[in-house]
Amino acid sequence: MEDKQIVELFLEKNERAISESEKKYGRFCGSIASNILGDKEDVKEVLNDTFLGAWNSIPPNIPEKLASFLGKITRNLCLNRVRSRNTAKRGKSEADIIFDEVSDFICSGNDVENEIEAKELSSFITEFLFSVSETERNIFVCRYWYFDSIDVIAKTYGFSKSKVKSMLFRIRKKLHNELKKENLL
Repeated sequence: MEDKQIVELFLEKNERAISESEKKYGRFCGSIASNILGDKEDVKEVLNDTFLGAWNSIPPNIPEKLASFLGKITRNLCLNRVRSRNTAKRGKSEADIIFDEVSDFICSGNDVENEIEAKELSSFITEFLFSVSETERNIFVCRYWYFDSIDVIAKTYGFSKSKVKSMLFRIRKKLHNELKKENLL
């Protein structure tokens, strides 16, 4: 079924929208959730919450790209879950490792000033990513948006794990220097 048809089902509040979304994007969203959470039960809960979230937010939102819309819902739900769970009890997940890697860039707090800074930072990072090669950009996005492991990225791009780690390190360092230069840290 085409995305437009699925969105129409959501707009009509037809329950088939959920089953069609699960059928078409369940694996995609499950992959994101699994990369971030690692725990099968958490992944199942997040997937249910993803499609419920879509149900509750369409309308008023009408996504142009349903995959991106569902992926973002999944990712946000996973990140909220990671933040709330006790990492000492469960050990470090891939998300915890990634948060450690980019801790210099993450704003904390929930006030309006921090939200504005986060949006400015997000825009800057997007612009920065278009200044690096397409391969570097894709690897960065795989790691820090989709939370792919170093192993998965290395296999996907045919690189050694050490090359992927080195590329990510250089990109983070370059980003860090650019953020400093622009007084965004």
